[in-house]
Amino acid sequence: MKADWHAGGFGLYIHWPFCAAKCPYCDFNSHVSAQIDQAAWREAYLREIARLGRETEGRVLSSVYFGGGTPSLMEPETVAAILGEIGQYWPRANDIEITLEANPSSVEARRFAGYAEAGVNRVSLGVQALRDDDLKALGRLHDVPQARAALDVAKAHFGRVSFDLIYARQHQTLDDWRGELSEALDMAADHLSLYQLTIEPGTAFGDRYAVGKLRGLPDDDLGADMYELTQEMTRNAGFEAYEVSNHAMNGSVSRHNLVYWRYGDYAGIGPGAHGRLTIEGQKRATVATAAPGLWLRDVGGDGAESRSALSGPEQAAEYLMMGLRINEGISVSRYRALAGFGLDEGKVGALCDDGLLEFADDRVRTTQRGRMMLNAVIRELMV
Repeated sequence: MKADWHAGGFGLYIHWPFCAAKCPYCDFNSHVSAQIDQAAWREAYLREIARLGRETEGRVLSSVYFGGGTPSLMEPETVAAILGEIGQYWPRANDIEITLEANPSSVEARRFAGYAEAGVNRVSLGVQALRDDDLKALGRLHDVPQARAALDVAKAHFGRVSFDLIYARQHQTLDDWRGELSEALDMAADHLSLYQLTIEPGTAFGDRYAVGKLRGLPDDDLGADMYELTQEMTRNAGFEAYEVSNHAMNGSVSRHNLVYWRYGDYAGIGPGAHGRLTIEGQKRATVATAAPGLWLRDVGGDGAESRSALSGPEQAAEYLMMGLRINEGISVSRYRALAGFGLDEGKVGALCDDGLLEFADDRVRTTQRGRMMLNAVIRELMV
């Protein structure tokens, strides 16, 4: 009998912790540094790949994702060395997806050519807005012409290209978003990630919001209208909303993110990186040391990462939270096998009656209305 993680596959996440500037809405583990020793970081990643590779050697690798931070600040030689070392431990799926995140301000044709030569076959651009005033408010270093130019460079070097936009921004109206999204759809390649602005504690935006200085944010009704408009416009343009915030044309879904959403296993490498790894039949949550200097010092040994075993009910809860984000939903029988008990049939029935869930052929999935209330649906099922 195959281990549960096979249902979601196996992926690898590489976290590059450095940025040229810290965005005020960002709560990721990212740092601004004037000096980066690329050689030292390259060797550190190789040591950590070797450590994790020895524990999971032979698994078929379906995806690699370089996130951050700003991975497009990495030298192509670093990316090439990492991908070469990965090949020493894990056979690649025939259709392996290797994604690198990039900011438009750091896009160079030379670098992109080097990434493609190293084996990267998909790029995700952090465009975030198509209005210069809003880019400034979001703390971005690029302007709209740079974003468009970066997208052209990416399309010239990679067969698969995605970009991100944030909506429900300060002072943004429904008509503003309609016009901006129309422009984005005209620019798009095969994938779009469209996120509502969230105000996270501990960020610059969070601090401003707490003292009443972040004004002009849309209310809940306008946010819901923007979400519904997003679904309508992307659907009409041929982009399937396969996840709450992600839209793909012609099946060009993010295979790496599907490893998360289908609750597979993934190794997280780099400062602050999270992972889920099944070792000797036990699924564990892994968290790498967040401070870049400490991670660099301890990498290659157990000191750079903490691990905690996940109980069956904990795994089932994570599977529920992740799986209800995607179109295909979750398998009721898989949930039962993980948790040791089934979903509450009365609550599932009530949520179906309310038009928030659908249940058929062993699968529970959220409706479009249910996705708009996803957190409430999950809370109800987990009580």
